[in-house]
Amino acid sequence: MAVQTTIRKNAYYDSVTLMLITKDLAKLPGVVDILVGMATELNKELADNLNLMTPELEALSANDFFVTASLTEETTMEKLTEALDDLLTKKKSSGGSSYRPATLQSALNTIPDLNLALISLPGRYAAEEVEKALDAGLHVMLFSDNVSIEDEKRLKEKAVSKDLLMMGPDCGTAMINHVPLAFCNVVSAGNIGIVGASGTGTQEIMSLIDQLGGGVSQVIGTGGRDLKSEIGGLMMLKGLEALTQDPETKVIVLVSKPPAPEIAEKVLSMVKAAGKPVVVDFIGGDRRAIEAAGAAACISLEDAARKAVALSRGEELPGDFSGFDVPEADIDALADHEANKKTSSQKYLRGLFTGGTLADEAMKLLGPQLGTIWSNIPLKPEDQLKDVKVSSEHTIIDFGDDAFTVGRPHPMIDPSTRSERIVEEAAAEVAVMLMDVVLGYGSHPDPAGEVAAQIKDARDNAAKAGGDLTVIASVCGTEGDPQGLKASRETLSEAGAIVMPSNAQAVRLAAKIMKAIQNKQ
Repeated sequence: MAVQTTIRKNAYYDSVTLMLITKDLAKLPGVVDILVGMATELNKELADNLNLMTPELEALSANDFFVTASLTEETTMEKLTEALDDLLTKKKSSGGSSYRPATLQSALNTIPDLNLALISLPGRYAAEEVEKALDAGLHVMLFSDNVSIEDEKRLKEKAVSKDLLMMGPDCGTAMINHVPLAFCNVVSAGNIGIVGASGTGTQEIMSLIDQLGGGVSQVIGTGGRDLKSEIGGLMMLKGLEALTQDPETKVIVLVSKPPAPEIAEKVLSMVKAAGKPVVVDFIGGDRRAIEAAGAAACISLEDAARKAVALSRGEELPGDFSGFDVPEADIDALADHEANKKTSSQKYLRGLFTGGTLADEAMKLLGPQLGTIWSNIPLKPEDQLKDVKVSSEHTIIDFGDDAFTVGRPHPMIDPSTRSERIVEEAAAEVAVMLMDVVLGYGSHPDPAGEVAAQIKDARDNAAKAGGDLTVIASVCGTEGDPQGLKASRETLSEAGAIVMPSNAQAVRLAAKIMKAIQNKQ
């Protein structure tokens, strides 16, 4: 077994494409380990950590392409390169043959009436391109992360001064004039506008609005740091202003983790003067302050969607939705049934999420029932997992966190990181496993299918050990999404999962089962 490297000087390929190709090449016979990419310092460090560094790779620059692999005698680098070229050709042909300008300026020269730029570059290079786009009078959606907070503030201040949106950095979801951008679901047009500092939180709300028969006018992302004191909520305020002025938007929804107190005061002051119904889900935020501003406060993402739809229809504001789509007596019976199948050693819950906000919501809803929940994105610093690869007692993991995405696509694109963990997490002491499946543009073509086999294997292993594993899943998506809501739910059900209509309902069922287990002991 030897490490071999092949290089192509000054050859550029898209990083996400290369990550997906790496996954395909890793499945070939004779490939023990492999890394494919541009020779950035980050990729070199990753190669070194994987024991795949060679002198040839060390000498490359960030403009050079490489393949480095540990191979057995079963294959050769020549065969691997042939397979690589075949995959690259397929990716290129599937991308179409339309003109793709190499620079922002060439794009503007070709289509001068462009008004928005979606920028996805390594963070260190992104700010410069955002500056160019803003100077050209373009709104910006900045998908990139690892942009300094100083650059973010400076660029957002420039955008506001030019009456432009600068959504991001790390903005994963938006829909402008019903054009989906990045991770986005297919929803009906309507009169509900959303400003979100949370990608999957926004997707959950917009998908549930669609499922409830409502429609969406605009979705404006802000990036996750926007409501920190350092940034000042600049894009939340700008987005709220835009939706207040938008004649197609009759109801506004704001979603984020709790803002800094002084930023919450600014936002709620604008909410009070909006002149339109506003639904606010500052997940775990100050309810009294929200209601004092005349807005509807929410207890979950689903509750926000239900309240927005009711208000969009001119109905009275409904009370908090804290229940289920079926009679609670049926849920209680299901919880008792599941609890009665558990052995005395099965007493813990594991949550495996691809959506960070969905994981966060799960921890907030489960906390009163379970107490300490260990996580890589904990609610309290003292509940931080020491090793993200090793769960402990009650654990909820966000696989989209940076700890899992260095050198790999986000798990909504490539769910394999989460899939590989499912069987491992089904340990003898685990009773309930909770997970999300996120559909829509940008996501894996069949995320439900990617976890189905592992769900079945995990449940089979638990049964062989004399126990029973309850898997509870929710699907964030719509029937219009490329993957299909109904088909995805059916795939999960056939694998043995209990599929709930929303993340909040899935979490509440999990809490009831855990309570029933505790009552047995």
